[in-house]
Amino acid sequence: MRPSMVAPEGATTPEQLELATVFAEYGPLTEAMYLMMSADGTISDEEREVLRGALKNLSDDAVRTHQIEALMEAAKKSVDAEGRQNRIKTVASELREDPARAEVAFVLAAAIAFADGAIADDENETLNTMAEYMSIDESKANQLLDDVEADMLRAT
Repeated sequence: MRPSMVAPEGATTPEQLELATVFAEYGPLTEAMYLMMSADGTISDEEREVLRGALKNLSDDAVRTHQIEALMEAAKKSVDAEGRQNRIKTVASELREDPARAEVAFVLAAAIAFADGAIADDENETLNTMAEYMSIDESKANQLLDDVEADMLRAT
């Protein structure tokens, strides 16, 4: 299966190899979040902060800001080149192979959707599509959304 996002070709320096490792580990999760960020056509500072915080948290602060920017730029290029629906299908099918990782991606995407206080129609549609393609059933998706919303409310 083709990787969701491609790390820099010809990676030979330690920095390039480290970035390739970051792409392999966090690329699909970043792209799922990016797809949510861009669902309504506007990427807010709050959404960017949630994405950065999620990647820093997941990596125990090992992923650096410039790597996060590279991941987001790669996600944007993939969406621009292939279209949102194709990227959602590709990323979701890759994540579906590991149900726990698919749920993490879904929760992260939901956190992005809640970042600005409300889920727009385009964001809701994206969440539904992701859940479907990741084989997360409706009751599980609703439970995860309720948990994310409760966590977001506690954080404010």
